[in-house]
Amino acid sequence: MSVLKMVGSSRPSLVYFVLLCLLIADGLAQTPEVDPQSLEFRRQATRRMIFDRSEQIPLALLDPDKIVGFDLMHPAIAEQQGETSFVLGDGRLKLATSEGATSTRWVGGFNPFATYEVSLRRFEGSGQIGLRFDDTRQDNHLSACIIVDHGKYQAVRWVVVKDGKEVSRQEFAWPSDAETSGAVRLRVQMLAVGANLYIESQGTSHLVGYPDFNEHLELRRKELVRRFEFGLFSDLQANAAAEIDEVTSALTPGCGQADIRAITTRDGAPLLDQGRVWLTMTVRGRALPHPLQGVFSMNPSVFDLRFEGIIVFDMGDGLWRNELASHLFFDEPSGQWRGWTTGFSAFGATSQKEEKAILAVWSDRDPRRGFSVMQARPIGLAGQHEDPHGVYDADAKKWRLLLSERAGKYRAGMWESDRWDDGYERLAGPVEMDSTGTLIQTIGASRYVFFGSADRKVYIRTYPDLEPVGELKMRLPPWNENTGTRIWPNIIPLPSGYPAPYIALMMDRQNYADMPDRNWTYGAMYLFHAHP
Repeated sequence: MSVLKMVGSSRPSLVYFVLLCLLIADGLAQTPEVDPQSLEFRRQATRRMIFDRSEQIPLALLDPDKIVGFDLMHPAIAEQQGETSFVLGDGRLKLATSEGATSTRWVGGFNPFATYEVSLRRFEGSGQIGLRFDDTRQDNHLSACIIVDHGKYQAVRWVVVKDGKEVSRQEFAWPSDAETSGAVRLRVQMLAVGANLYIESQGTSHLVGYPDFNEHLELRRKELVRRFEFGLFSDLQANAAAEIDEVTSALTPGCGQADIRAITTRDGAPLLDQGRVWLTMTVRGRALPHPLQGVFSMNPSVFDLRFEGIIVFDMGDGLWRNELASHLFFDEPSGQWRGWTTGFSAFGATSQKEEKAILAVWSDRDPRRGFSVMQARPIGLAGQHEDPHGVYDADAKKWRLLLSERAGKYRAGMWESDRWDDGYERLAGPVEMDSTGTLIQTIGASRYVFFGSADRKVYIRTYPDLEPVGELKMRLPPWNENTGTRIWPNIIPLPSGYPAPYIALMMDRQNYADMPDRNWTYGAMYLFHAHP
């Protein structure tokens, strides 16, 4: 019986789940001890998703091949000047004007965490074409356009208009190694408080710009999200013409993935549902607070990583917040999805001073697929802490929460409470060395603590008192002499029948090319197997 069926079905199934947990606990009691230092994690595969089209989760689409009634499906909105002709043919949308014209055609609703793209087949003459994001109640809009001069692509222009006044205009040079005519794709990766602008040419994505807009428009506000929409924008000079293959909006895995952590049961066992492990990962965009909380899944017998969705967080202040570095678990007694996350969205505040905090999060709805909103509130633990990972320890009858504590540098510390969402007091630590990706995991019959570090090691400590055990052995770790080593161990034990009893899915810290300093746009994902 799958965990999903037990989660989503009637109350008796929860009883079966409890009985199953008791059987598992009895089995663990008979599990032989395994020394975690005896495990050698050997690299099996690696992959980095960079706006992979096969992994996109669609939101809206203008597809010329599937349009019947263009003016009804994609009506004129916002600014219209002059006459632009729109003709469907050969699988494309063809735009043209004889005397010069400006037009915006509706494509879909707005999500400040989505990626928007327009695929341009060709452009003749001069003008601009791209994407526009409009407030339907006030004269506020943002736009990103390709600037064309006599058929040659010149630049990408970003404009922000607030209350009818242009408050920001930036032009980004055309990438030197991208085509200057013919088929290209303009991509706007929205990141809640800013955007990344890319030109994709011959299958390669080139970062051209990275504007922020939150000092002008707070697009995390739910009120604005509901009021905005987006469309295909064109501003054609006399006798200009263009052809469009498609316009899309989608949730995407971004340009890098990091902070990988298994979704678990309340006691920390990995949630193995439908033959897949479920994982939270940071979907990278730029620095902070630009990343997003993503959800992925994988059949642990192979390496078929799948992007499943985006989670945002609602603290009751009218904003959808892009927190990350989360640990989610299914809480069997309550039937809720719960967990902890790190309040990085505080760095995006412009109207008031906010501080990063560890947040408790919860949802009655399964947040693993599509676009999800989880409720959130601070757990009351002061300090700039990160990377929460927790378990309910049935023997101690306590919730144990492991953090990368801000103690000069980030160092692992153990906290405990009678409640999962409040009242935590120190139990052990912080340790003496730099720590990241703090993890509580069962190896054999016992729990241990693992964490990455800046000193090119993954450390092993006892649970819960954080006494030294040793270091994790790895064949081809996800770093070399030229790269950062503060990775997340993310070790996952598996039942019998899999190629390895232990796997780990880790990331590297290779930042995406041409991003401004400092940024956190890593990385690729690495699969490891280990045997006792």
